[in-house]
Amino acid sequence: MRNYKKWMIGILVLAAILLGGMGISGYLQQKNPKKWSLIYIPKVVDGTNDFWTSLIAGARTAADEYNASLEVTAPDQEMDVQRQNELLEEAIAKRPDAILISPSSFTESEEYLKKAKKKGIRIVYIDSYTEEPLQDLTVATDNLEAGRLLGEYAAQLIGEKEGKIAIVAHVQGVSTAREREKGFREGLGDLGQNVAEVVYCDSQYEKAYELTNQLMEKYPDLVMIAGMNEYSFVGAARAVRDEKAQDRIALVGIDSSQEAVELMEEGIIKGVVVQKAFKMGYLGVRESIRMLGGQEVEKNIDSGCELVTPENMYDSEIEKLIFPFNSSRKETETS
Repeated sequence: MRNYKKWMIGILVLAAILLGGMGISGYLQQKNPKKWSLIYIPKVVDGTNDFWTSLIAGARTAADEYNASLEVTAPDQEMDVQRQNELLEEAIAKRPDAILISPSSFTESEEYLKKAKKKGIRIVYIDSYTEEPLQDLTVATDNLEAGRLLGEYAAQLIGEKEGKIAIVAHVQGVSTAREREKGFREGLGDLGQNVAEVVYCDSQYEKAYELTNQLMEKYPDLVMIAGMNEYSFVGAARAVRDEKAQDRIALVGIDSSQEAVELMEEGIIKGVVVQKAFKMGYLGVRESIRMLGGQEVEKNIDSGCELVTPENMYDSEIEKLIFPFNSSRKETETS
């Protein structure tokens, strides 16, 4: 009997140790959840472009806060689709839990993305997307709405004035350029028939500058230029400024930068639609982590945009958008 009691006590002690160990293990798992591995491939990493700088900063902030490993790698130029696909193939070989990408082409990356999905890698689109819906999640501006906002404001600026309108877009065929142009034409209403030409600067300031000079020479009755991203409209604005044509040509655009703010203060740029870039990057990573953890997430998330004009540019909420690194992360909050 005495040996039996010792044997039972031994079993109970062992059980307590095992249960205690399981409890500690469970506690540690709760305190230290799985560290998800993410690779983000934007169109470019460019320290001179506030949109990409702010977006990537938002992505890194979310990765730090949610204990994820985030690698960011990108081509040197936004329109370098071949290099982006090479980086995508390299990312697939590393087998991360998810690949986040801002596709530079509407169609040319699909075979690589399909390969990633076959290997069980989750796909998240940030900012732009491909023709075939291969993604598990998209976080982007509603680019149709951004273009429409810009077009409606442009129509107000033009009013009854007669003359031609030109569009300086970024990369031909990319989803953001297609949707912004479509929305802009819709926002113009009847004035849409005055759009004389659409040119593409391949997201290069210098090319946008040269194209704008050509447009001003080709259309003496040009009254409006709309740039579809920061490279487009800042390059165009430099040309308008150098020709001292700001009193005859109203210039508007999508995105912002410190230089764009200065050009608006000078009266060269009449208005811009600003994306919430930090929020876009932050939500892209945060929602990816939630999805990987098995939580239910929205498949399409609109990160939002705002019309900024010389009249409202220093309102407190607008300042957070045009000076993203001088403001708090309050813009990442969702309603």
